[in-house]
Amino acid sequence: MIILKNATVVDFSPATVQAGLDIVISGSKIIAVGRSVAANYQADRILDMKGALVMPGLVCSHNHFYSGLARGITAKIPPSPDFISMLKNLWWRLDVAIDEEVLYYSAMICALEAIRAGTTTVIDHHASPSFIKGSLRVLKQAFEEVGLRGITCYETTDRNGGMQEVETCIQENIDFATLCDADKKNKGDDYLVEAMIGGHAPMTMTDPALKLMAKAVWETRRGVHIHVAEDRYDVSHSHHIYGKDVMVRLNDFGLINDKSLLVHGVYLSDQDIAIINDHDAFLAHNARSNMNNHVGYSNKLSMYKNLVLGTDGMGSDMFEEMKFAFFKHKDMGGPLWPDTYLQFLYKGNELVSRYFSAQFGRVAPGYKADLTVLDYQSPTPLTAENIGGHIAFGLNSRDVTTVIINGQVILENRQFPFDVSAIYAKTQRISQDLWDKMDVFM
Repeated sequence: MIILKNATVVDFSPATVQAGLDIVISGSKIIAVGRSVAANYQADRILDMKGALVMPGLVCSHNHFYSGLARGITAKIPPSPDFISMLKNLWWRLDVAIDEEVLYYSAMICALEAIRAGTTTVIDHHASPSFIKGSLRVLKQAFEEVGLRGITCYETTDRNGGMQEVETCIQENIDFATLCDADKKNKGDDYLVEAMIGGHAPMTMTDPALKLMAKAVWETRRGVHIHVAEDRYDVSHSHHIYGKDVMVRLNDFGLINDKSLLVHGVYLSDQDIAIINDHDAFLAHNARSNMNNHVGYSNKLSMYKNLVLGTDGMGSDMFEEMKFAFFKHKDMGGPLWPDTYLQFLYKGNELVSRYFSAQFGRVAPGYKADLTVLDYQSPTPLTAENIGGHIAFGLNSRDVTTVIINGQVILENRQFPFDVSAIYAKTQRISQDLWDKMDVFM
């Protein structure tokens, strides 16, 4: 049992700020929250918060841990004037160069940095065409070694090997979902990693591929995790080849359910959005990535029933992501305020809850003890009405001091319980080898 004494508890939905509370954690869950409740329990550890903020752990609702070693890349990247050329010249050369060692260390670095930023769950979307079978197990290993909660999948595509590649991708997703089912059966509420059924994007998946993907969704009782309408090309391709809007095509195969995660959606039509909402599915908005790839901006974010925030591989700092998402919205003349973006940030917990069959996203009894502690010296009052404003204009991942995931202290006083220097030393060496290998695939 762990007790956090004298905490300032911040919840996002409904928004509340309450000072002087104790938080009692037993196993992987919070069992009590209130003033002086610590006196009623005998704890193994008591951590004095001294008034520090304690809030629900943050969720990165779309990421690519395979891109962790791309930072500062010096591989020879030809001019890439549009989104498709950027995919071909950079990202599809990177993913094909990834082997088991690179994936493991890339995932380890990404997991460490997520936790340092106060992110307790990452929903990952993976690709490594030269290492498909067993790749998701490697990601699971990294999540568990660091202590990060995660959901991952393999992005099914036919762009490298036709239907044979599709079948291998689908099987990797099914095998991993089966592994996660066994994990849940053996560990109960304490398991850390879940599975989705991944697809790259409709433009790299034929109808037979979508049919197989739908079968996997039905067999595993999961949802799809797939990019849609990130660029105009995806929409044009769907209209040209199939005569349908992107989401209509996916829905025709029965691919959309209440565990589905559609990503980007910059160019989705009103009909597409209605399909997502009708199935109670989720749309992940990735502001920084969209800006970096110059794909455009959606002015329809408020139309989604379930909008969540992701990074699309640009780290896992969700404080930073929320700031970018809000300021880009304002730059485009949008009417929304920070409190709406706070709800977008919070909403990822609902998706995580559907996969782990548990409660996430509040500092309250019965909820999972996935918590972020921050030493935030606010120059102005912090109230229920202005939490979003504090995140948009002040509070930052640099304020994170301690992170608890599944009832375990993973980061304490900004330190991990194990030496991370050897991991970073290793990635310094293998990242250059990865970049050199990419040049072979020019």
